[in-house]
Amino acid sequence: MSIQVSFAQKQVQTDSVLIEGHYRTFHFLKAPKPGAMLIFVLHGSGGDGLGNRKGAVKLEEQQDAENLLIVYPDGYKRYWNECRKTAQTLANKEDINENAFFEAMIQYFDKNYQINTKQVFAVGTSGGGHMAYKLALTMPERLRAITALIANLPDTNNIDCTEKRMAIPVMIVNGTIDTVNPYEGGEVITGGISLGLVRSTERTFHYWADLAGYTGSPKKELLPDTDPNDHKTIERYTYKAKGKPEVTLLKVIGGKHDYPNDINVYLEALAFFKRQITP
Repeated sequence: MSIQVSFAQKQVQTDSVLIEGHYRTFHFLKAPKPGAMLIFVLHGSGGDGLGNRKGAVKLEEQQDAENLLIVYPDGYKRYWNECRKTAQTLANKEDINENAFFEAMIQYFDKNYQINTKQVFAVGTSGGGHMAYKLALTMPERLRAITALIANLPDTNNIDCTEKRMAIPVMIVNGTIDTVNPYEGGEVITGGISLGLVRSTERTFHYWADLAGYTGSPKKELLPDTDPNDHKTIERYTYKAKGKPEVTLLKVIGGKHDYPNDINVYLEALAFFKRQITP
């Protein structure tokens, strides 16, 4: 009950920006003071910004203490134009300019709410994870770090973004028995729409690790199994070295196309983001 009350008390504002003839809408919670960390929370394919909010309630509970400006953007007709070339969505077919949308939002929040433009982050689920990858691939200079939940990079024959190939901190949270975003790679089908082939989680993880200049094996940790009833366990693999971006994978053994109960993925994302700005 306390979570529901806390969730209901948060005052969401809605606005839009005009991007190439389309009004792109976003919903947000104002930060308590200037200089805030900006976090984009990105919905999955077929979803919308406000519908994604309930899953991030624990993140909202940290807003005042951490001085967060939390933004829930809406995709174009419920989908993002991320980097999957063969995606059968209107956002992809019409080649919607997502980079211009996110740049406009960053400028909007800088102008109106004086955010810290060096602390802009994105956490996305499924198709929103793909959108987070796109931001890291195509405008990494504007993002401090990203977290992708239940999402793999498009395969090399299914990517239509121009990659800047700039190292950036990335955290991935993927389930090993996910049939929508296959852990071992393959075709993604959701809502009857094919979004094309994706790489395996290992290839996705090592794409970012290789960009950051890591070699050898990552550090491996087994996280506490705080909810044995969910039949999932989590292994954390981390590349972290001074002067290099952190690249981390949370491998959810037995995880499907959902969130594990042993951790709160949004609090994990926040902790990851905070590590990237702590000396």
